Amino acid sequence: MTMTGRKNTGNASVPLLVLLSLVFCFATYNLLTIVMRNIAIMRLVVDDSNGKLLSNPVLQMPGDTQKQKTSGSPFHIALTATDAPYSKWQSRIMYYWYKKKKDLPGSEMGGFTRILHSGNPDNLMDEIPTIVVDPLPAGLDRGYIVLNRPWAFVQWLEKATIEEEYILMAEPDHIFVKPLPNLADGGYPAAFPFFYIKPAENENTIRKFFPEKNGPVTNVDPVGNSPVIIKKEMLQKIAPTWMNVSLRMKADSETDKAFGWVLEMYAYAVASALHGVKHMLRKDFMLQPPWDLQIGKKFIIHYTYGCDYNLKGELTYGKIGEWRFDKRSYLRGPPPRNLSLPPPGVPESVVTLVKMVNEATANIPNWDTE
Repeated sequence: MTMTGRKNTGNASVPLLVLLSLVFCFATYNLLTIVMRNIAIMRLVVDDSNGKLLSNPVLQMPGDTQKQKTSGSPFHIALTATDAPYSKWQSRIMYYWYKKKKDLPGSEMGGFTRILHSGNPDNLMDEIPTIVVDPLPAGLDRGYIVLNRPWAFVQWLEKATIEEEYILMAEPDHIFVKPLPNLADGGYPAAFPFFYIKPAENENTIRKFFPEKNGPVTNVDPVGNSPVIIKKEMLQKIAPTWMNVSLRMKADSETDKAFGWVLEMYAYAVASALHGVKHMLRKDFMLQPPWDLQIGKKFIIHYTYGCDYNLKGELTYGKIGEWRFDKRSYLRGPPPRNLSLPPPGVPESVVTLVKMVNEATANIPNWDTE
């Protein structure tokens, strides 16, 4: 009887254990799935191959919790520029689209200032709200013209009356493709993360300007100064540091060689970290043709890269295409009106860019004026 009872008990336990094991495995699988999914969400699930925004646009939210909330406050657009023809025609297109999008639903765009750091007024003073500031003393930029940008912001912030609490730092080759809300969240500026700004991979260089006492190198965000929406009082603190770090980086031959044309961007990232400022990284802030293929839910087109295609609509990057649009083709003067549209098969982002350039040039008076 006892033996029989033990045998029956054992037989009854096997199915139960199997069932419990299956339940445990299923629960574990579901838990891991949830965890992995949440990690993906926290990292911003964006498919850059087709430009579709799949989930939360916030790649990094400082603090313990991630939240999506805009400040609701208007921001002032600050565009740094020179009086070179190349800078002027881009600024005119940028200002045209600012005016088109400023008052549309969803926009929190406030006033606009072109900060002209050439030292003298030019022929766009009546067309674009402009304040003239001084360039760096001769030779100090060492031929690196964007080194004037932080110095321009220092001067502008000291001499201008800016009504808005927030500032968007912008560049001439930005086109507002949608009305832009204030993406900043209180003390957290909003910035676009650049894949080529890699503080952790350049720790030895970064440490020359961001000592260990200031914390881990991961405190330096992978951003440049533009596009960034930031509180005015915060930028007033960062700008002088940004200027000084830029000059120190340029004067250091190893740093200059390591960072090259993005040196000033690294300087802004380091200066922000020195002031304890962390940015919300917003992948939806802008797109960059030809690599971003669709507009999606993004707000700004940044046309810094050349767009070269053959007549089959295939990208020929690095090789001049049978059809091309590259801002560097127009260094000495503006592009002509009514540029030819790309051939069939070219991504939406490139087609939209050319159409928006054409609309602007068709409607800006005296377009051929340098």
